[in-house]
Amino acid sequence: MNSTTDGNANEFNEYVYSLSPGYNEPNVRAAFKNAVPLRTIVMFCYDPRAAQIPFMLARIWPHEVYPGELVLDKAGNKVGSNATIFPIVVAGGRAIDALRSITIGHHLFGVQNIVVAHHTFCGTTSFTADGLIDAFQAEQGADLSAVYERDSLAIRDFRSSLNHDVNLVRASAGVPRTLNIYGYLFHIDTDEFTLVVEDAQNVARAR
Repeated sequence: MNSTTDGNANEFNEYVYSLSPGYNEPNVRAAFKNAVPLRTIVMFCYDPRAAQIPFMLARIWPHEVYPGELVLDKAGNKVGSNATIFPIVVAGGRAIDALRSITIGHHLFGVQNIVVAHHTFCGTTSFTADGLIDAFQAEQGADLSAVYERDSLAIRDFRSSLNHDVNLVRASAGVPRTLNIYGYLFHIDTDEFTLVVEDAQNVARAR
């Protein structure tokens, strides 16, 4: 694979919606919402053992579809999907890394539900926030305490971490108040969920 920073600055413009001829932002936004019926965001850890989380969530929430099927136009272009679950994969499934994606997901697709999923025997339970900060300072010469929120660095208690993350999402100015937020613990050895926190603001739109 060749990689270069040189070339025509406009060579990829044809792949940018906002640069298309006749671009109309409200119409394009409406088209996105119609093309992909995403209504639930689930954030979970990038640990391969946690990869089943969106699949298993679709089983316990019967109206959800994941991974779904792609929708193709007559030319074979991928123009949509029938999936309703939007996965966000971040270390430990921590909410602090997912906030921007929640804002954009709601803007484009009208997302209704947010699921924070932490999992048993997560790597983020193997260290402490202080231990990570001290190790990074010693090994890299930089202070992480000024970079990241301390309470989001490690997990010591799942009930506390899930409550923290659900509250973090709810308190964010970038998250609409109407969204329903749930905190689940996923058991990686049994593929089962335990509901730990439920903050449903709009029951009519909930799962």
